[in-house]
Amino acid sequence: MPSVPSTSPITGQPTPSHYVHTTDCQFVDNAGRTLLLRGVNLSGSAKAPVGKPSYVLEGFWETAENGGESFVGQPLNLEDGSADVHLARLRGWGFNMLRYVVTWEALEHEGPGKYDYEFMDYTVQVLRKCKEYGFKVFMDPHQDVWSRFSGGSGAPYWTLPACGINPRNFTATEAAIIHPEYPDANAPDPATLPAMIWSTNYGRLASRTIFTLFFAGNDFAPKCVIDGQNIQDYLQSHYVEALGQLADRIRDAGDLLDECVLGWDSMNEPFEGLLGWRNLSKPSDRQTNMLKKGTAPTPAQSFRLGMGEAQTVETWDFGSFGPKKTGSVTVDPRGAKMWADPSTEPGNVHPKWGWRRDPEWKLGECVWAQHGVWDVETGYIAQPDYFVRVPGEAEEVEPIEDYWKPHFHAFAKRIRQAHPEAILFVQPPVFAQPPSIDEEDLRGRCCYAPHYYDGLTLVSRHWNWFNADALGVLRGKYSSTWQAIKFGESAIRKSIQEQLGELKRDVDILGRYPTLIGEIGTPFDMDGKRSYGWTDDGKYLGDYSNQQKALDASLNAADGPNGLNYTIWTYCPDSCHEWGDGWNMEDLSLWSTDDMRGAGREELRMGEHLRESSGDKLLGSRTDTPTMPVTGATTPTFDVGSHPKGSPSGWRDHYDFLTDGARAVRAFCRPFPTAVVGVPQQMDFNIAKAEFKLTVRVRGEDAPRIPDSTLSLAGKESALPTEIYVPLVHFADDKLLGQSEGKETSLGDSPEPASEHGLASRNASTINLSPIVSPPTLASSTSTLLPQASSDLALSVSVSSGRYEVHGQTLKWWYVVPAEGEEEQEYTITIKRPGGPIKVKYDEAIQSAGAGMWSWLAGSLCPTPSGGCTIM
Repeated sequence: MPSVPSTSPITGQPTPSHYVHTTDCQFVDNAGRTLLLRGVNLSGSAKAPVGKPSYVLEGFWETAENGGESFVGQPLNLEDGSADVHLARLRGWGFNMLRYVVTWEALEHEGPGKYDYEFMDYTVQVLRKCKEYGFKVFMDPHQDVWSRFSGGSGAPYWTLPACGINPRNFTATEAAIIHPEYPDANAPDPATLPAMIWSTNYGRLASRTIFTLFFAGNDFAPKCVIDGQNIQDYLQSHYVEALGQLADRIRDAGDLLDECVLGWDSMNEPFEGLLGWRNLSKPSDRQTNMLKKGTAPTPAQSFRLGMGEAQTVETWDFGSFGPKKTGSVTVDPRGAKMWADPSTEPGNVHPKWGWRRDPEWKLGECVWAQHGVWDVETGYIAQPDYFVRVPGEAEEVEPIEDYWKPHFHAFAKRIRQAHPEAILFVQPPVFAQPPSIDEEDLRGRCCYAPHYYDGLTLVSRHWNWFNADALGVLRGKYSSTWQAIKFGESAIRKSIQEQLGELKRDVDILGRYPTLIGEIGTPFDMDGKRSYGWTDDGKYLGDYSNQQKALDASLNAADGPNGLNYTIWTYCPDSCHEWGDGWNMEDLSLWSTDDMRGAGREELRMGEHLRESSGDKLLGSRTDTPTMPVTGATTPTFDVGSHPKGSPSGWRDHYDFLTDGARAVRAFCRPFPTAVVGVPQQMDFNIAKAEFKLTVRVRGEDAPRIPDSTLSLAGKESALPTEIYVPLVHFADDKLLGQSEGKETSLGDSPEPASEHGLASRNASTINLSPIVSPPTLASSTSTLLPQASSDLALSVSVSSGRYEVHGQTLKWWYVVPAEGEEEQEYTITIKRPGGPIKVKYDEAIQSAGAGMWSWLAGSLCPTPSGGCTIM
């Protein structure tokens, strides 16, 4: 590791102790140690206002058309104490990084240029809470298929009529699949929305059109002018400034930049729209996020559907080996158009939003027809390759280089006005390589941040004995798709690790910067939700073994030689079994209210809006714990005070707390080095053996820098240790688990913790020890929720050189750094659990709990579609 600079590459000022560098393909602390940043996306719930999950149709359109509503309360409730509980849980799982989800809609829902400063101030408060728990954060301006009102999340409602669109006709024209209107706006049944079908909206008219206008309106839609600007400039300038306003607010807080908030994505999973499409009457061979499922119109067919004309389109399903054509169906909009009626803008001025539309941009007619791409009367596609070249030019466009990159540059420039040291997290379209970006723009502060999912498992909701190298297929690695198929778990795990390795190598295009996988995860509602007891007479209730295999395969792939940083998708404080993450039937949250055991559930104090079904008498109301009113939903609240052991509320011990409500916790709560003197060469964790092995490479230049010291430490023991997170979930002592006589334990089925002991410290050898688990510096109200100074861990540690100590769930390892000119060294540490892994059986307490109590709680926490599913 080259010596880290003592001054900022951006400002030239001395770097403070909390400064995180991006150099030599790594995150590096100011002392020169390699950092591994791992955590979660907080949160999928932030895609919508509190109590408004995507399946709720009541007020969906009306509220948006009147200026929308506040997102205050997303992702965490700061009023009832639950934020501390959730953050303490995440920290106890070893996470040190958060990808913080925020939408454009949350910032500017009231109309163009009307910012929700109350939400921005709330965001500052949540970020301060994250900082209090020691998290590093990068901000994620999140979108999926453009907006909640086009079937996803992100942009405010007013952007749709600004594009001349009437979103109320999306369902009729199949321009977008809208969850609360699925499958028919007149007879919706949102619970039947097929898995991942929301992502087919990228292949439908609304998203294809809007993203084309957003990124390339100047070139391909020059007639689309609003308030004197082309629609591209109008949308981009509002988007960039809304996020810039939030950045200003975070800067003005005075205590968050760089110490907590490290940087910014420019846009979650951006999309090329129609750019580069070679034949509008055929599918694209270039775009990497085109899932075919359900109806699959070509662009030409979608143009006609958007103008109200019936079309016979292909239908597809996702089978064991990927998408397959199943037939065709006629879609008839019965004259309904996606395009806004001219009467909505008298005199070309919108009566609600106030913009003036140029007379050349005619409402009621497809914008692509207006630009000569096709003829509405005949349906003829006059220019099937219109989006391959800028009209009048010979050279083919490169969507990422020509259109995504300029937007990234404009966004970065505005963010750095507020946050000069911001690390720019570079995220091009899914699975696409990034373009080269001038170092003048990056200036030493950059991270490549692609996303990766095991697509077969994500879409099929099943862990298969075979899989495929999806990235290799998309990038032309194989002459035949069959060559990409991998059989058996070992081959699957190796393939996923190789795919992540290929994504990591993409960073070479940008320079020697770190890579962080911004999203990675697996669904928990596999096999018809059998883990929830919904099949086989409840036989598999609580059995997350397949989810554990799938998630471990992905996260193991980030280990090995890759040593990748990542943020898992997702952690939702209001996740439940019926509606999952509350968004388009996705169910990827690492934690769920419905997976909490009895004691944990009793910790959820029913708020003042929870009423008995027989009347208006409040249940568990308290005037000193404010809750947020939610129409049609209940709002349970937390009481996080310290409770006597064995009391009806509270958790029995730290293991109980860290596992309560967690799904496949042994896969994601895994050991990893958080700070390394040198560079990790190889890391491997075997869940079945509870064995972790780490090899580090150390050179003379890797000696940590000690501020205000002239002492050379080369050739001597490092002044700072390598630090490794050692999770209680895997290395809990038998006494804590009640396994001293070979008894199996359910996750969280533990007796009183053992007595306290002193610090454990040993030199190089293989020994057994039960170290302390000391409390971190956290909010006093929740410090008791995390491991305390008790002999909760049982470890067998072997080091090839050096000495170590265990503090809490952190093992600190010191070793000699070679002197300048000496050969580099490799050191290895192996951590095992004496007696083997914890013998886990799935929680039988859930199955034996009183049916009446669980039924009542389930109804309270996850009410009917007209209500919300909240526990904020």
